[in-house]
Amino acid sequence: MDTVTLYILLVVFFATLLRSAFGFGEALVAVPLLALRIPLPIAAPLAVLVSITVAGVIVVQDRHMIHVRSAGWLVLSTLLGIPLGLMLLKGGNQGVVKATLAILILAFSVYSLLARNPPRLNHDSRIWLFICGFCAGILGGAYGMNGPPLVIYGTMRRWSAQQFRATLQGYFLPASLMGMGSYWLAGLWVPIVTHYYLLSLPVMLPAIFLGRTVNHRLHGDVFLKYVYGGLAAIAVVLFMQAVHP
Repeated sequence: MDTVTLYILLVVFFATLLRSAFGFGEALVAVPLLALRIPLPIAAPLAVLVSITVAGVIVVQDRHMIHVRSAGWLVLSTLLGIPLGLMLLKGGNQGVVKATLAILILAFSVYSLLARNPPRLNHDSRIWLFICGFCAGILGGAYGMNGPPLVIYGTMRRWSAQQFRATLQGYFLPASLMGMGSYWLAGLWVPIVTHYYLLSLPVMLPAIFLGRTVNHRLHGDVFLKYVYGGLAAIAVVLFMQAVHP
């Protein structure tokens, strides 16, 4: 096995473990690290194929834990936000937009970590579902980073670690399928992507099940602290991208 393939397998394993344990966060790991050793047009669709696999397995495993209505509303409102995200991608000051989003996400994370009574929703709110889904569409269309608004909604709803993980995959599965369809239409789903994906399956599947074990050991405030910490990390990465494009 050559060093590039070994590197890809290690990145896929760690990214999959992170996604399976917490329901999000692999965007911090997969594409940036893969792009260090393979071209971005190969790394991005490979990461989406991994995302589809992780989400698909988790949906089958824990479908009874999914808040189906919440996931559905988030997906629908995301579709409305994607065109605006694409507009931002094609024009406008990318650095200012990224920095502003990073500051807002970081502020929410830090406030939630330090506040005695962080923001909370006792019931599903269609307004918040629309806002978070729409913002996820904007972020996804512009930067391929749907996760933060979804995570914010899940933390406000106080979903358990298991509900959080499962419901986010109920969202990510159709979203990733649509993303992969876009890559296929653009001619970016090439044989080398499928080659690396098939090679990754033997490390991906154990990581999914190991992540599930970790997830089922996380409860209450401890899980929320990890989630807020993950959001803060995403915000820092986004801000660094804004400062050093």
